[in-house]
Amino acid sequence: MTGQQRTISIAAGANQGDAVASVRSAFAALARSALISGARLSPLYRTAPVRVGAQGPDPGGDYVNAAIVAESSASPEALLALLHEIEQRGGRNRAGSPHGAPRPIDLDLLTVADLTVQSAALTLPHPRMRERAFVLAPLADIAPDLVVPGVGGPSLTVAELLHRLGPLDAGQVRRIEP
Repeated sequence: MTGQQRTISIAAGANQGDAVASVRSAFAALARSALISGARLSPLYRTAPVRVGAQGPDPGGDYVNAAIVAESSASPEALLALLHEIEQRGGRNRAGSPHGAPRPIDLDLLTVADLTVQSAALTLPHPRMRERAFVLAPLADIAPDLVVPGVGGPSLTVAELLHRLGPLDAGQVRRIEP
């Protein structure tokens, strides 16, 4: 731990094996970590995969997605290392899988309070979270008022960002549990 507690948000997803169990297992590992406290898991959603390229095939079957909100005083780099460690224990090989490939677990650090970071290893807030309903819908369930720092634009709440996406296509993003 490096200082005062800050609110963090994480996206979780999986589309290989028992994806529901993988997301829940990753959450349990995060909740047990000494680096975070007060972890909350959103309801789970089933979402269509994002196309990797205009010409390429969909990267795999539907994903199970969720969001996690917690408190931490750890550095963003320490949090990222924790997420990668949990992914590895869950069967993910980051080095051996291309971008967009199906995966047994995927954990993305979305925000660390109002920090903005731009490095080779990490960008905060997550650079594509503002355009992804499969990230914003679960996050809005547990933290609608969480402010996402603006980078080249205004800081907005998760609820405002989700509203800007317009109506959600139930075939693309649908809650699978209450």
